[in-house]
Amino acid sequence: MSRTVAHEELSALRRELHRHPEPAWCEFYTTARIVDELETRDLDALHYGPGILGSERMNLPDDGELDEWFERARDAGAREDILAEIEGGYTGAVAVLERGEGPVVGVRVDIDGLPIPESEDGEHAPAEAGFRSEHEGYMHACGHDAHATFGVGVIDEILASDFEGTLKVFFQPGEEQIVGGKPMADSELIDDVEYFLAAHVGLDHPTGEVVAGIDGFLAVSHFHAAFDGEPAHAGGHPEQGRNAVQAAAAAIQNLYSIPRHADGPTRVNAGVVGGGTATNIVPEEAFVEGEVRGGTTELMEYMDGKARTVIDSAADMHEVDVEIEQLGRAPSASSDEELVGPIAEVAGDVDGVTTVIERDELGGSEDATYMMRAVQENGGYATYVGVGTDHPGGHHTGTFDVAEESLDIGVDFLTAAVLEIAERRP
Repeated sequence: MSRTVAHEELSALRRELHRHPEPAWCEFYTTARIVDELETRDLDALHYGPGILGSERMNLPDDGELDEWFERARDAGAREDILAEIEGGYTGAVAVLERGEGPVVGVRVDIDGLPIPESEDGEHAPAEAGFRSEHEGYMHACGHDAHATFGVGVIDEILASDFEGTLKVFFQPGEEQIVGGKPMADSELIDDVEYFLAAHVGLDHPTGEVVAGIDGFLAVSHFHAAFDGEPAHAGGHPEQGRNAVQAAAAAIQNLYSIPRHADGPTRVNAGVVGGGTATNIVPEEAFVEGEVRGGTTELMEYMDGKARTVIDSAADMHEVDVEIEQLGRAPSASSDEELVGPIAEVAGDVDGVTTVIERDELGGSEDATYMMRAVQENGGYATYVGVGTDHPGGHHTGTFDVAEESLDIGVDFLTAAVLEIAERRP
C-alpha cells in the first residue's frame, strides 16, 4: 500500500509534539497543534472542548497548575481561538470523517506525557537531534507523541483511500493517570461506534513486529488518602497529639498485607507518601498515594475494598480522620477475535511488517478499556493493537524513544486494519 503522507511529515509532527510533553488535562499545546493540523483536512466534524467528555473529570489539577500549562502553550505559539475552547483542562479532540454508507470505525490514540526528566545524553536521539523536551521534568516517555502522529496519519490515508463508512479518531487526554478514557467513553460520540481500535507503540516488541490483539489488562484504581490528626510537642506533651504519620505508616504496612486472591493476580503499591513538619512536633497531617490492580475488574474491586478498610482502620486505631479520594480508575477488557483475526491477516501485507503476532498480554493497565467496553456493551467489537519499535530504555524512563520508521508502519498498519474492517464488516 502506497502512503500519501511522507515519512518526513510524520517525523516532523512527532518531533514537534515530543518537544512539548504535557500531563493529564494540561495537554493544551498538544490539543491545539492537533486541531490546527486537522483543520486543514476535509473532515466532516472536528470536536474539541467540553463537548467531547460525557462525565466528570477525575484528578483534575488545581487552577494554578492548569493556568501554568495554559500559559506555556500560549507562549509556545498555540492558537488563541483553540485555547479559548479548551481552557480549564478540556483537552483532547475527536475527528470525524464520513464517506458514505458503511460501518462506524473508531481509532483511539492517547496524547499526554509523563513527569519524567528526559535524558541529555548525546546518544539519546531527541537530545542529539535537537527535539528533546522543552518542559524540564516532563517527557514523552511512553510514545504518546507517536500515537498522536498515528492518528493524524491514519486520517490522511483514509482520506486518500476508497474507504466507505465513518471514521472517528479519538485523541484521548490523561491516559497516564487513568483519567481520560472514562469521560470519552461516556460521551455520545462513541455511541454509534461499531468497531474500535486502540493502539500502542513499543511494549517490548521490536520495529517491524505488530500485534493484532492485546489482552491481560490489569484493572486499576488510584487513590489519595489524607490523614488529619492533632499536633503537639513531641517532647513535652506527646499524649496530646494524634499522630497522622503513625496512622499513614500503619496503613502502608497493612496495605501490603492484604490477602491475595485465588481467582487471579492482584497488586498493591503505596507509591507516594509524606507528612509532618518538624522532628519535635507530633505530625498533624500525612498522606498516602497508591494504587491497587487486579487481573479482572472484580479482583481490582476486591483489592480496592480491602485497601479502603485498611486505611480507615489505621485512622481509627490512631484516632485521626482520613479522607480517601479516587484519583483514577480503569477496568479490564479483552480484544475480540472478530477483529483480531482479520487484522492479523491483513497486517502481513503492510510494508515494513516482518512479524505478525495474533495475541499478547499487556500485564499493565490502560484506560482505553473503558472505550473498548463501551463499544462492546453496545454490541460492537474492539481490539487493542501493538506497533513494535526499537526503544532504548524501558517505557517510563528518561532514555525512552521510538524508532521513527515505526511511525510509517503504525500508520499503514492501522489504515490497513480500518479498511479491512470496513470492507469485511466482521
